[in-house]
Amino acid sequence: MKTERIGPKPHIAVDHDGAGELVLLLHGVGGNRRNWRDNIQAIAERFKVVAWDARGWGDSDDYEGPLSLADMSDDIARVLDHFGADKAHIVGLSMGGRNAMHFATTYRQRVSSLVLCDTLVGFSIWSEEKKAEFVRARKEPLLNGQEPADIAGPIARALVSPMATEEAIEQLADSFRRLHKHMYIKAIEMLVREPDQGDLGSIAVPALVLVGEDDPITPIAETRQIAEGIPGARFVIVPGAGHLLNIEKADAFNALVVDFLSGAAGN
Repeated sequence: MKTERIGPKPHIAVDHDGAGELVLLLHGVGGNRRNWRDNIQAIAERFKVVAWDARGWGDSDDYEGPLSLADMSDDIARVLDHFGADKAHIVGLSMGGRNAMHFATTYRQRVSSLVLCDTLVGFSIWSEEKKAEFVRARKEPLLNGQEPADIAGPIARALVSPMATEEAIEQLADSFRRLHKHMYIKAIEMLVREPDQGDLGSIAVPALVLVGEDDPITPIAETRQIAEGIPGARFVIVPGAGHLLNIEKADAFNALVVDFLSGAAGN
C-alpha cells in the first residue's frame, strides 16, 4: 500500500492499493483513512482502492474558513483527477456518506456506483433542541480545554454495538485521538448546518445502502429512506453492528461491498 499527498492546498492524504476501476473510501466525522485498514486489502483484490483523509483530518491540511460539502466534493474530484479516473465507485460512511451523496448529485458523470453506510440525508428531521444538544455535547468539552484524546473512549463506546469487540472500540478511539480539534468542531457544525441532501431520485447508478442493526446515530428507519429515494437501491441491515459497521463487522462489510462493486463493474 502506498501513501501520497495530493495538492494543491489543502493537500489531501491518501492510501492506495490494487489495480482496476477506482474505489474511493470516505471516512466519518470522527475517522480518518486508517478506519479502512480491515477493508482495503479485500477490495484491492479486484479494484484500485483509495482511502482519503478529508481536508482537516489525519495527514491532510487544515485550512481557514468554514467547512462545506461543496468544497469536499471538489476535493473528491481532485483525487479522481490525480489517479486519472473519469469516474469512481464511491463508498462513504456517516459524514462520508453525505460527502458521497453530495458528490453524486453535483458530479453526476463521475460516479460509477455508490455505497452509503450508516448515514443520513441531513438533520432536518431532528428538533432544534436535539440538534443543539448534538452540537453542544461534542463541542463543549473541547472548548473547555479537553483534547480529542480525553473524549475518545466514551464516544467510541457510545457509537458501537453492545457486541463490539475491545479491538474494534480501540480502533475507533484511536481515530478520535487523532482528530484536529478545531476541524472536528467545524465538521459538527457543518453536519447540522448543511441542508438535507435532495435530488436522490436523480442518482442513476447502482447503489447499496448499509446500516448497522444497533446504530444509535443513523437509525434503520432513516437510513431506509435513503435507499427508498434512490431508484433501484439495495438496502441491507448488518446484524450486530453499530455506527462503524466496516470496523465492527469487517468480514460482512467486505463481502457485501466487494460483491456489490463487482456487479456494478461487471466483473
